[in-house]
Amino acid sequence: MLTLVIGGAASGKSEYAERLVLHAGDGPRVYIATMEPFDEESLQRIEKHRRMRAGKGFQTLECYTDLASAQVPSGSTVLLECVSNLCANEVFSPAGSGDAAAQSILRGVEHLQRQCGELIVVSNDLASGGSLYEGDTLRYLEILGTVNQELAALADDVCEVVCGLPCWHKGGTRFADFS
Repeated sequence: MLTLVIGGAASGKSEYAERLVLHAGDGPRVYIATMEPFDEESLQRIEKHRRMRAGKGFQTLECYTDLASAQVPSGSTVLLECVSNLCANEVFSPAGSGDAAAQSILRGVEHLQRQCGELIVVSNDLASGGSLYEGDTLRYLEILGTVNQELAALADDVCEVVCGLPCWHKGGTRFADFS
């Protein structure tokens, strides 16, 4: 099963996605971390997320590019956090796939789906900010938008988190008893 959890910056999407993982059962839990620790701000965000999942039984797998190379235990519950970082890495990192970023990410998600029992993917809705963008920023936003649309089409469930509240756009019925 594939669940996409999307929302704006600081919307509560990460916390909600972690709650979905815990709701999925007691099997192996894998957190795929995509943020490269390249400056003090990123290190602080990484530490915040580590504190959030402490004591919840997650095994952390760092994967900044080439998601299709990730290996997770069969039948595990996987939290991919987050596609917007992965997309930036694929587009801008020398190790990334550049203009083939969308295809690389989607291949990686399909690869994970074949391995795990439950895949919960977190992504940012960055294009709804209403500003005009150009150049590399526009290219990145277009690729991320394509990935988000494709993930939503593939997903069994799509949830947008707004102010910490889940808004189900697709599926979600299996989480009806979840609070």
